[in-house]
Amino acid sequence: MKSTYIIFAFSIACALFSAGLYAQTATPAGDKATTVKSKSDPDVRAGQWVAALNLNDAAKEARVAAVITAHLMAVRDWNNNHPYTLTPEGINPITGKVFSKLERQLIINSTIPKTVHDDLMAGLRKDLTEEQVELILDKYTIGKVAFTMSGYKSIVPDLTQVEESFILTNLKLAREQAVDYKNIDQISVIFKIYKTKIEDYFNNNGRNWKQMYKNYADQAKAKKAAGNAKPAKP
Repeated sequence: MKSTYIIFAFSIACALFSAGLYAQTATPAGDKATTVKSKSDPDVRAGQWVAALNLNDAAKEARVAAVITAHLMAVRDWNNNHPYTLTPEGINPITGKVFSKLERQLIINSTIPKTVHDDLMAGLRKDLTEEQVELILDKYTIGKVAFTMSGYKSIVPDLTQVEESFILTNLKLAREQAVDYKNIDQISVIFKIYKTKIEDYFNNNGRNWKQMYKNYADQAKAKKAAGNAKPAKP
């Protein structure tokens, strides 16, 4: 009788253990259906950007989204598979400063095959107008062309049409180059290259960039101080 009880108890224990193990390892049937993709996933971003164009053409939307997705994935994979350590440590020959991790990553990312960029631009232009292509490039760079242009208009007094055209041309060049870099930190470095060119242009054509920026900053501080000042008592 005692041995029968022991065998029975052992059977129950085994059954409970098996049930617990299954509960830990089994995947609920509805899990796959409820999985939500991250907003940073290439196909999600591509879909959102294309939707903003309001193309009203499902076939065209699918083609453009596929082109953008392929490009985003290529840029992401190149960045992830080519760590900054592939760029030797050293100094920037212009500044004399030691390269940062970001700069080293930027250097290795700049070796991405040219076809990655060319395929993106050709694919976009196959189905989109130039204005629509620019809207997509703005999505890649979170509107940095318009934002940066607005800053120059605030800083530079009496900006001429020639100056504005030079600025816009260079900011658009920065934007197109920047789309081949993975994140906003890398994109900002690319824009800084062209901002330096723009500021050198001012210095070489009768303006003083540092002085203009100082005047703008001083005016902004004075305006802020005036806004925070308490009104005098009557």
